[in-house]
Amino acid sequence: MTWSWLFIYGLFTWTIRVTMVMVILRRRFATATALAWLSLVFILPELGLIAYLLIGENRLGRIRSRIHKAVVMSMRTDQRLAYLHDHAVSPKIDPALQPVIRQAEHITGMPILADNRVELLGDTEQTIDQLVADIDAAQHHVHLLYYIYRPDEMGHRVAESLIAAAGRGVRCRLLADAVGSHHLFGFRNRRLVKRMRHHGVDVRRMLPASPLRRGLARLDLRNHRKLAVIDGHTAYAGSQNIVNPDYGHRRAGQWIDLTGRFTGPIVGQLQEVFLEDWAYETDITIEGPDIFPSLDPTGTTPAQAVPTGPTQESVTLLRVILAAINAAQRKIIITSPYLIPDEATILALAMAADRGVEVTIVVPLRSDHFLVSAAGRYYFEPLLDAGVRIYRYAPGLLHAKTITVDDAFALLGSSNLDVRSFYLNFELNILLYGQQVTREVRFAQMRYLAESTPIDADLWRRRPQPQRYLDAAAALLSPLL
Repeated sequence: MTWSWLFIYGLFTWTIRVTMVMVILRRRFATATALAWLSLVFILPELGLIAYLLIGENRLGRIRSRIHKAVVMSMRTDQRLAYLHDHAVSPKIDPALQPVIRQAEHITGMPILADNRVELLGDTEQTIDQLVADIDAAQHHVHLLYYIYRPDEMGHRVAESLIAAAGRGVRCRLLADAVGSHHLFGFRNRRLVKRMRHHGVDVRRMLPASPLRRGLARLDLRNHRKLAVIDGHTAYAGSQNIVNPDYGHRRAGQWIDLTGRFTGPIVGQLQEVFLEDWAYETDITIEGPDIFPSLDPTGTTPAQAVPTGPTQESVTLLRVILAAINAAQRKIIITSPYLIPDEATILALAMAADRGVEVTIVVPLRSDHFLVSAAGRYYFEPLLDAGVRIYRYAPGLLHAKTITVDDAFALLGSSNLDVRSFYLNFELNILLYGQQVTREVRFAQMRYLAESTPIDADLWRRRPQPQRYLDAAAALLSPLL
C-alpha cells in the first residue's frame, strides 16, 4: 500500500513538473522569471503550482482586462483629448530628452504640455492640510484615487472635508484600492465609509480581492496610484497616500513622501486618468463641461502624465525610465523605497556610470517588507561594482519615488524601482522637463542625501556570509515579488 501511494504521489508531482514546464516555456517570461518559476516548480511542485495559479499570470482576468482596454480605448481618443492638444507645444527642451517625450506619448497618447506649475510637498501633514484646504474651496467636484486610505487621523480629516463639500452640493468621488485600503473597508472600520456614503460621498473599492469576484485573475495586481483632482483645475500626484506619517508601521518610523500640487493643462491629463479608473470600476462615464474646464497657463513647466498598468502588453514604465537613463550625460539621482531592478535597468545604470555619469541611488535603511528588502540588498553589489553610489536613508522610511537626470528632467510619481511597478501595478508618474523644476526635485533629493549614509563597496563585500546567502535566496524570488 505504501509503495503504491509513493508511486501515485511521484507520478502526480512529475505530472505537475512536466505540465508546468510546458506552460512556463510557452509564456514569454524574462529568462530570470522563467528560471525562478522552474526552480520553484521542480523543488516544491505542489507549492509552485498553487503559487503560479495565484500570481503566475500577469493579468486581471480575461473579462476585466478586456473591459479595461475597452474603457481606455473609448476614452483616450484624439477627439476626447483634443483640448489637451491645444496646449501641446514643442518647448525648448534638451534634444537628448526627445526619446523620453516620444516614448511616453507613444505609450499613453498624452502629449507633453507646456505652461504648468508644480508645488512640491514633502511633509505629510502639510500635504493633507493643503489638500483639505482645496477640498474646502471646491465648487463642483472632488475626485480622489488612492492606493492607501486609512481611517486614522489624516483619513478622518479628509473624510470630514469631503462630507462638508458634499453637503454644499459638490460631487465627491473616492476610489480606494481594496487591498491597500483594507483597513478602510474592513468590518471594524467600515463606519467611516458608511458615514461618507450617508452624506453623499460616492466611495468605491478598486480591484476587489475576493477570489469569488475576481475568478482566476491575479489577486495581487493592485491600483497603486495616488491622485486627487479638484474642480478640474488643481491636482495632486506623487507618493503620498491618505494616511498618518507612520503609515501604521511603528518599526520603520515616519515615512518620507513627495507629492506635487499641479495647476495648468497637465491637470486635464490627470483628470483623464481618474475618469478612466472610475469608468472601469463603476461602468459609469463622468461627463460635463465642468469636468474638463478651460485650463489657462499657470507656470512655465512642461509636463507629461504617464499612467501604466498590467493590461498593457509592453513594459511601458521601464521603457520611459531606460530612455531617461540613456539620455543622461552628467548626473542621475534616484530615490525609491524598494529597489529590485531587472537586468535591463542594471545594465543601463552601469553603462551610464561607464560613460562618466554620476549615478546615485537613495533607499531607506529600514523597510516595511523584509523579503523585498533582502532581495534588494542582493543587487547592491553589482551596482556598486559598476560605480553606482548607493546611500541608505536612516531617519525614517524614504517613500518618495523620484528620478532626476542632469538639470533637465525629473520623474515624480507612484512607481518604485522594482519589478512590481514595472510589470504588475497600475501606476501614475509625471514627467517634468526644464532646469527650474528639476532643481526643485533635486533639492528634495539632496535633503534625503544629507541624512543618508553611503555604502562602502569594500565593506559591503565583506558582510557576514549568512546575510549574503539570505539576500541571494530572497533575490531568487525577486522576479515573482
